[in-house]
Amino acid sequence: MKLSQFRFKLPEELLALEPPHKAFANDDGTVEKVYRRDECRMMVVHRKSQTIDMYVKDDDGNDTDQFLTFRNVIDYFDEGDAIVLNDTKVFPARLYGTKEKTDAKIEVFLLRELNRELRLWDVLVEPARKIRIGNKLFFEDDGPMVAEVIDNTTSRGRTLRFLYDCPHDEFKRELFALGSAPLPRYIVDRRPVTDDDMENFQTIYARNEGAVTAPASGLHFSRELMKRLEIRGVNFSFITVHCSLGCFDTIEVEDLTKHKMSSEQMRIDSEACQVVNKAKAEGRHVCVVGVTTLRATESAVGTDGMLKEYDGWTNRFIFPPYEFGLADSMIVNFYHPESTMLMATAAFGGYDLVMEAYQKAVDNGYKFGCYGDCMLIMDD
Repeated sequence: MKLSQFRFKLPEELLALEPPHKAFANDDGTVEKVYRRDECRMMVVHRKSQTIDMYVKDDDGNDTDQFLTFRNVIDYFDEGDAIVLNDTKVFPARLYGTKEKTDAKIEVFLLRELNRELRLWDVLVEPARKIRIGNKLFFEDDGPMVAEVIDNTTSRGRTLRFLYDCPHDEFKRELFALGSAPLPRYIVDRRPVTDDDMENFQTIYARNEGAVTAPASGLHFSRELMKRLEIRGVNFSFITVHCSLGCFDTIEVEDLTKHKMSSEQMRIDSEACQVVNKAKAEGRHVCVVGVTTLRATESAVGTDGMLKEYDGWTNRFIFPPYEFGLADSMIVNFYHPESTMLMATAAFGGYDLVMEAYQKAVDNGYKFGCYGDCMLIMDD
């Protein structure tokens, strides 16, 4: 397929800059926000019947005027079904420092730690033209956190060595204390990052640190909803995929077969496989949450349709047409035009049906992006 086939007009007002919430005005004039992860709208796409549901139905099966929300997801799964979740944990990757001598403000985006003992980190810097090998960056006016640029890796990429002599745990604690939630650029450019974002931009089941962006489709799960699913008999399979910024990379070729995805580190253990494979063997639903999870499971599924243990990296790029080997259902957000996430969604749900769903989403004011509304794709 061609890149231009995934182009559509996304009004700016449909970009979700915050999660679903209710705002309350205090007596002193301040505004308090109560965030409710599971109250986003949910569109249900049925890929066999080629139908799309947006509204809660009445007892006669007719649409009401009430939109489906993510809390309704429980109505689509039963005892023995498996939901595959990515338990990666986002760290506060965006820092701001100043360049020595000029005091120019520099954004430093931490990607991954390269060497624990030498305090080496792979980072992105902005504006990159001002940062050369040998430059020093200061992250506090009178604090001890200083970094030296020791290598150029890409046009914006640099290797930094942090000059901070202390135990590693203390270094990481101090480094992360300087950072903020690594929200996508389309949010950061439109509003300030707040303290609430570090919690909101993290799934409630996150446990394995290493992601520089959230597995956003999992942000909708609340503790209450997960408990209700558990009581219903739905089983959870936790895998780890450290989400990178590759999902936001601009595709610069019209022929999608020529695009190369960035690699992401992933791990699937035996326990995760047992949960999924039991559901598969019993003919139950296997639902993957998010495109990153989809790519990972498709990298680890065997020819027998069963999930295998995996410890390594994947750069799998999924776009139509694609023959899937594992999941029969998927939960995803609404994504930007020409994004790799939209392409994977279209491959799973069917190009024509998904693009129809996207047009309905735009027409009905659904919110797009990491903090936006979601789509459930079912194989019925």
